[in-house]
Amino acid sequence: MTLVDQFSAYSRWRADAATAVGRLRQWLSRNELGDVQGDLRLQYVLDRLRDDKLTVAFVAEFSRGKSELINAIFFSGHGDRVLPSSAGRTTMCPTELQWTPGARAEIRMLPIRTRATHASVSELKQFPDEWMVLRLDAESLTDLQQAFARVGETERVTAEMASRLGFDIDESGEKGLKPGADGTVEIPSWRHAVIQFPHPLLEQGLVVLDTPGLNAIGAEPELTLSLLPNAHAVLFVLAADTGVTQSDMAVWREYVQGGQRRRGRLVVLNKIDGLWDGLRDGAQIDAEIARQVRSVAETLEVPEAAVFPVSAQKGLVGRISGDAELVARSRLDELERALAEDLLPTKQEIVRDSTLTEVDDLARQTGTLLAARLSGLREQLQELTDLRGKNQSVIEYMMRKIRSEKTEFEQGLQKYYAVRSVFSTLTNNLLAHLGMDALRDETRRTREAMMESTFTKGLRQAMERFFLSLRGNLARSSDEISEITRMLDSMYKRFSVEHGLKLATPESFSTLRYERELDRLESAFNRQINSALTLVTTEKHTLTQKFFETVAVEARRTFEGANRDVEQWLRAVMSPLETQVREYQLQLKRRLESVKRIHQATDTLEERVAELEQAEAAMLRQLGELKDITEGIRSALGGAAEAAGAPAAVPEGCAA
Repeated sequence: MTLVDQFSAYSRWRADAATAVGRLRQWLSRNELGDVQGDLRLQYVLDRLRDDKLTVAFVAEFSRGKSELINAIFFSGHGDRVLPSSAGRTTMCPTELQWTPGARAEIRMLPIRTRATHASVSELKQFPDEWMVLRLDAESLTDLQQAFARVGETERVTAEMASRLGFDIDESGEKGLKPGADGTVEIPSWRHAVIQFPHPLLEQGLVVLDTPGLNAIGAEPELTLSLLPNAHAVLFVLAADTGVTQSDMAVWREYVQGGQRRRGRLVVLNKIDGLWDGLRDGAQIDAEIARQVRSVAETLEVPEAAVFPVSAQKGLVGRISGDAELVARSRLDELERALAEDLLPTKQEIVRDSTLTEVDDLARQTGTLLAARLSGLREQLQELTDLRGKNQSVIEYMMRKIRSEKTEFEQGLQKYYAVRSVFSTLTNNLLAHLGMDALRDETRRTREAMMESTFTKGLRQAMERFFLSLRGNLARSSDEISEITRMLDSMYKRFSVEHGLKLATPESFSTLRYERELDRLESAFNRQINSALTLVTTEKHTLTQKFFETVAVEARRTFEGANRDVEQWLRAVMSPLETQVREYQLQLKRRLESVKRIHQATDTLEERVAELEQAEAAMLRQLGELKDITEGIRSALGGAAEAAGAPAAVPEGCAA
């Protein structure tokens, strides 16, 4: 199965899962069993399934054959190279290849001088006017080649301008851009490029991230702090004719290994066709390739199984010419198979587990609600059946009993309303610690402290206090979450014992994932900014700008995700109690009205019993339908084994 086939299967899997979840949403609405919060949760699941993206990043120094590898894997069907892959530097800025349904084929390029605005690429994506846009003719290979070649455009500027735009300048050219004889340096014309292109893999949610070499990577810290760490797979490309050079090692340590990535990180040893010199037989060539693989694995400290020797150029030629033997010799298929086997199952497992968690929770809540209704209905049915042949005094006693239960429950509601009030206060406290206002205040304080600082020590302390403050906010948020969970657990148990409501222990929420993200961000900050050399050699204004363009932007993205997730948790954790209280009130009201009618007209007793029996049959049918729908979702997700231990949607004791 080719990579295209694997991605097609994954795309169909997502579509089938979305259809199954949509069926649950429609069923809940049709049977008036859902609420606004549950509908929002299902919409979130559907959006995640339909808009799911998989990002594969290609990282390498210049002239390692990275663009040729992308051509071989993704564009051989066009009969020629699409991305430029001539000798020298062809990719001068981070380039995303993607496709959005309903979009038009185009290339959007962000001018390099926008770096002077202090705005991040992610922010500037919200302002189309800042980008140069060129329409693409997806049917014309020449048009595509010409448009894609523009990503490699450069311009010469003064060393001062280059430094102001964030490029490191080094007279030796080893650790930065080397000025020419006239004092100018060559820099990329573009800061970032996004290519919208209707390719079969891109149409199914794949995003290809093509990165420039070391000097250009260092000029756009957002790439190393956000795009690369968030990629689902990173292919680090080396050349067999050069091995692991010093600059390769710098890229590996700073931008691949430094991202704390383990799974989805593959090393590609390209240009093995350079060993096909005609003087050695196949066994000798294979032995030499195996020796190079061992050497690379040892140098990079990775398993040999994570190093893939290939010839991108021969693989591309073989695929275009239909030469299966040449493609096999290029070993390109082995890399694609590893990419699919490593990337897709991991991503699929994450999506499946998160979807099952939401669906199982909603199905459990709905099943519990139906069980409560069924229990109340059967209680009414039993009461009315017992009234057959009874006199008015017994019926009056039954009315007094139900009124007494209603009064007792209303007294319990006072405690419920008190809990709601405390819940609201704790929620406000939680969102105050985790909210964007607190982050903006801390960002402002840090900026002021950095600008007022006179010495390097003050700059370092201001930046380190920024992380300390964010960790403090997360710790206080975690305390508030624990308090909310304990309070709701106590109230759930009280209503379960005193009024027989069927309430499971509320789900917990952890801030660990955001703490880990801060760990990763601080680690990148320490490597790229908080070093003695950087602090001493970088002008204060430039350092401040660099910190807020990268670290602060990523911190904000982390806290935005935390806000979104905690708000969803707050809705989900309160919903079962609200729903059960509302349902119990309705049941008491129905019971009282039913007995009242019988008290007023005894001849309606049999009619009411018949109505309740019909309602019982309908409710049992709904429970069966809910079970079928949730099992259908598990089947579509392929998670039957994983979900085997999940609580059934139909609670025990509800069978007819």
